[in-house]
Amino acid sequence: MYDREWKLIMQKSDIKPQNDDFRTTWIQLRKRVLQDAQDIMIDPIHSLAFSVQTNPGVYALLVGSGVSRTAKIPTGWEITLDLIRKLARLSGEPCNSDPECWYHNKFNQEANYSDLLKEIAKTQSERQSLLREYFEPNKLERENDEKSPTVAHKAIADLVVKGFIKVIITTNFDRLIETAIKEAGVEPLILSTPDQVRGAPPLIHTECCVFKVNGDYLDTRIKNTPEELAQYSSEFNQLLDRILDEFGLIVCGWSAEWDIGLREAIERAKSRRFSTYWTIKGELENKAQSLIRHRKGHRILINDADEFFETLKEHVIAIGEFSIQHPISTEIAVQSMKRYLSESKYRIKLLEIITKEIQSVHIKLSGDDFSARQDIQWTTEAVTKRVRSYETICSVLLAMGMIGGFWVKENQYSMWGQAVKDISQTQVGDRNSYNWLELKRYPGTLLFYALGIGAVKAEKFCFLKYLFDVMVFNCWGSNGTEPKTLEAVRILPPNSRFNRLRDEMQILEGMENDKFPLNQWICKELESHSQHIIPNIEQYSLAFDKLEILMALNSLIYENYLCNSGLFYYRSENRKIIIQEIKESLNTFGNESPLVTCNIFGNTVNSCQNQLVSLEQEVENFRYR
Repeated sequence: MYDREWKLIMQKSDIKPQNDDFRTTWIQLRKRVLQDAQDIMIDPIHSLAFSVQTNPGVYALLVGSGVSRTAKIPTGWEITLDLIRKLARLSGEPCNSDPECWYHNKFNQEANYSDLLKEIAKTQSERQSLLREYFEPNKLERENDEKSPTVAHKAIADLVVKGFIKVIITTNFDRLIETAIKEAGVEPLILSTPDQVRGAPPLIHTECCVFKVNGDYLDTRIKNTPEELAQYSSEFNQLLDRILDEFGLIVCGWSAEWDIGLREAIERAKSRRFSTYWTIKGELENKAQSLIRHRKGHRILINDADEFFETLKEHVIAIGEFSIQHPISTEIAVQSMKRYLSESKYRIKLLEIITKEIQSVHIKLSGDDFSARQDIQWTTEAVTKRVRSYETICSVLLAMGMIGGFWVKENQYSMWGQAVKDISQTQVGDRNSYNWLELKRYPGTLLFYALGIGAVKAEKFCFLKYLFDVMVFNCWGSNGTEPKTLEAVRILPPNSRFNRLRDEMQILEGMENDKFPLNQWICKELESHSQHIIPNIEQYSLAFDKLEILMALNSLIYENYLCNSGLFYYRSENRKIIIQEIKESLNTFGNESPLVTCNIFGNTVNSCQNQLVSLEQEVENFRYR
C-alpha cells in the first residue's frame, strides 16, 4: 500500500529524491499517521467501557495519590515533611522552605517516614493517634466532606458491586477505597502486609481484593522513602506478577516515578491478553511513558479522577442496559425504581431514569415505522403488528408506570402527566387515514392505564384525578369543528365516546367477536407488568375493573350520560365488590372520604351517590341491548 502511494506521489511531483532515505522516512511517517488516525477513531474511554462491560472482573485498577487528591488526603511524603516542620518548631529552629534539608543537617541522616514516626511516637497506639489527624476527618472536615470517599471512590465501589472490578492495586495509605466499597455493601479483602498475602485465598474466590502495595497508614511499615519503594517482599512480587499477567490494567492517579518496585513488576509482566489503559492529566513523566510503551497501553485524557471514574461507570452501565433484551431490561428498570424510591436522597436519580425512558419512547414513536399514510391497509395483520410494536417499545415504561402510579408523590404528578401527553401523539391528517392517526394514541392509552392501575391499587385518588384531567390533543373536532384538546379520561379509554377506534378494534387478532376488544387486549397486556405491585390475577382483575369504573364515573362530570364503558359491564362479581367498596367509603367517611376530597367523580357524598346510581342504571340497560 505504502509503495503504491509513494509511486503516485513521485509521478505527480517535481521533486526527485537522490536516495531512498527520504522514501523510508516518508513511509515511517505515513504508518504513524495512519496508526494515530486509527487510534483516535474511537474515544479510548468508550473502548475501555466496552472492554470492562463485556469482560467483567478481568480488569484490575492501579490507583495512586491522584485519586485521593480531592479528598485532601496527604501523601506519605507530605506527612513526613509536616512532621519535620512541627519538630523544627518545637526545637525553636526555622526549617524555612526545605524541611528535608533541615532534618539532614540536624540529624545527619535522610528523612525517613518510618524512623521519624517511631522517634516521635514511641508506641503503636501513640502512632495511630498521631496519624489519624492526617487521614481521618475532624468535625469541620466532615462537614466540608473532606477526607471522605470521593466521587471516584464511590464510582469504583459501584463497579465492584456490579462485578466489573475485582482487584484494586493502590499505592495509597488511606482507607477511602475500602470504606466506599464497604458502604456499597461489599466486604473487600484487604492485603497490606506479606503475612496477609500468604494467608489470602485465591483472587478468583474473592468478591473484591484491595492490594495496598505500600501499606496502610496505621501500620508503621508503610513504604515511603526511595529505598523502601525500591523493592517488595517475595510475597508481594508473586501476587503482583499474577495480577499483571492475568488481568488487564486501568491506571489512574499514579505517576510511576517513585514506586520503583511496582514499576519493575509492570516491566516484568509479558502478558498482553488484556489491554492497559492509562489516564493522563497534564504531561506524563518519562517513567510512565516507558511503561505505556512496554504494555502497548492506550492513553485516556482526563480532567480528574472523579470525572473519569464516574463517566466510566455510567458508560459501562449504559452499554449493559442497551444490550439487554426487553424482559431483562424491564426487570432492571423496576429494580432501579424500587431502589431509588426507597430513600428521598435518590429523588433526582429517580426522575432522571424515568425522564430518560420517556424521552427514549417518545423518540422511537416519532419514527417512520408508525406512519399514518392512506396507502397502508387497515387489516388484521397490519393492525395487530402495529399494536404489538407499540407494546414492545413501551414495555419498560409501562412497568415503570405501574410502579410509578403506586408510589407516586405530588411532585411527580406533572412528570407523569406530561409523559401521557407526549406519547399520546396524533396530528391533524386526512380523514381517510384517521384509523392510523387514532392508533398513534395507543401508547398513551397503555401508559394511562398502567399509571391508573398502580394508583388504584395504592388508593392514590388525587393522582388519579390529576391523570384523568390531563389535556390530550384530539386530531378530530366534534361535528365538523376544529381539532382541540380533551381530558385524557374522555379520549384515551378504548370505549370512550371520543375514541374513534372503539368500533374498529375487533379487527385485532382473536378479538373478532369481543364487545370490548381493546379493553380486553389491554387488560391482558398489562397483567405481566402488574406483578411487582399486585400479587395475583384476581386482585389485578379487580384493580383493572375499579380503574374503568372510576373512569366511567368521572366521565359523568362532563356528559349527562355514561360515555366510558369497560370490562366491568359483564364482570358482574368484580363490579359488585367494587361498587360496594365505594359505597362503604362514602357511608363511613362522608365528605371526608378520599373519593370526595379528591373530587374524582363528585365533590359531595350526594353527588357521588347520584353518579353511582347512573352507573348502575346504565349497566343494567346494557344487559338488555
